[in-house]
Amino acid sequence: MKTLGTTLALTLLIAGAAHAHVTMTVEDGQRCITSNGVPEHETGPWREGATVEEQDHEFCMTATPELTDTISDRVLVSGITMTGIPLRPGTAEYYDATSDKGYSRDSSSGWNVEGIGGLIMDAQNGHVDGDGLYHYHGISSAVTGDLDGTLFGYAGDGFAILYAGDQAQSSWQLKSGERESGPGGAHDGTYVQDYEYVEGSGDLDECNGAMVDGQYVYYATDTFPFFPRCFKGTVSDDFLGGRRDQAPPGDDG
Repeated sequence: MKTLGTTLALTLLIAGAAHAHVTMTVEDGQRCITSNGVPEHETGPWREGATVEEQDHEFCMTATPELTDTISDRVLVSGITMTGIPLRPGTAEYYDATSDKGYSRDSSSGWNVEGIGGLIMDAQNGHVDGDGLYHYHGISSAVTGDLDGTLFGYAGDGFAILYAGDQAQSSWQLKSGERESGPGGAHDGTYVQDYEYVEGSGDLDECNGAMVDGQYVYYATDTFPFFPRCFKGTVSDDFLGGRRDQAPPGDDG
C-alpha cells in the first residue's frame, strides 16, 4: 500500500461556523456530533411520498482512536459528516427476480444492491429511509465544496474521514467479465459483489484508509466504496445496527 503525502490538518469545524444546526463537542475522551439531520442543500426527488424529516442525531465516538488487531464491518452508519449528515453507503436490498422492483430484503441471492448505481439518489448522492432520515451513499459536492481543508467527517471508530479529490484513489475495482449467477450481465456496479479489492491498485487499503503523517485516517472517495465500510478501530455503539444483510430501520429502497 502506498503512503499518501497529504498533510493531515485536524482543524475542526465547530458549531455555528457554517451550519447552525450542527454542534460538535469533545469532552471526557468522547467526540459528539449532534444535528437535526436536515442538509443545507436541495434534496430529492425519490420515490413518491419520500421527504426529509428532522431528526435528533447524536453520534459519539472516541476522540482518541487506536488501531486494533481486527477489522469490523458490523455497522449501520459508517460515519457522519461535519455538516451532521450520516454516511450509510450500504443497503439492505438484494437482487430478487420475484420482486417487481428486481430487489427485496431477501438476501438469499447473495447479490447486495449497491446504493450508488442500484437505487435512486438525488443530485447529492443521498436519499431518505422510511423514517425520513436523510443520508449519503456517495460523495456530496455540496459538502466537499464547503470543506475547511480536507476534513469531511468522522468514522464510527473515531478516525477522521478526509476528502482529497483525485489525490486519494480507492483500491476497489470493478470485476471484469460477466456475473456467473444471480442477475447475470456484466459487472457494472449495480451490486456490491461487482467489486473486488485489488491490493496496491490504488492508494488506500480495504477499508479506504491510509497512514498520513503517522496517523491512520479514512478517505471519502469519488469511486466505490465512497466511504469506509470496514473499520480498524473500535466502533462506537452509536453507529452499530447490524450487518448489511440485516434490514436497518425504515425503507432504503
